[in-house]
Amino acid sequence: MKKHVLFVCIHNSARSQMAEAFLNRLCGDQFEAQSAGLEPGSLNPLVVEAMAEVGVDISKKKTQSVADVLESGQAVAYAITVCDETSAEKCPIFPGPTRRLHWGFPDPSALTGTHEEKLADVRKIRDQIRARVEKWCAEFCE
Repeated sequence: MKKHVLFVCIHNSARSQMAEAFLNRLCGDQFEAQSAGLEPGSLNPLVVEAMAEVGVDISKKKTQSVADVLESGQAVAYAITVCDETSAEKCPIFPGPTRRLHWGFPDPSALTGTHEEKLADVRKIRDQIRARVEKWCAEFCE
């Protein structure tokens, strides 16, 4: 039976979406990942573009609220915050034996510069997230 993993960030527009996509792709036989935000927004187009560059299409993904996940009653084995420490502290407590982890990554929505400069920085964040998910899979996937 797959363990459910919930990636949480502020807007569910970038970091959590990337982590969800990578975990489902790399270790989807062991884990079922989804993502949610504390204050859901809309997908970051730079993130959609950067993910497409590595063959992952998230363009049709919708953002959702952590509250919606809690209300669904779905058991969550791991709640992994991918935002900064201060924001991670706002993440609610999940019922049951949920294990909380924190993997902090820079916020793509805070990037400045030209489109190309911001895209280059999003690529770095994307690659950091993929490397962290790969490490997770190496530790927890059979």
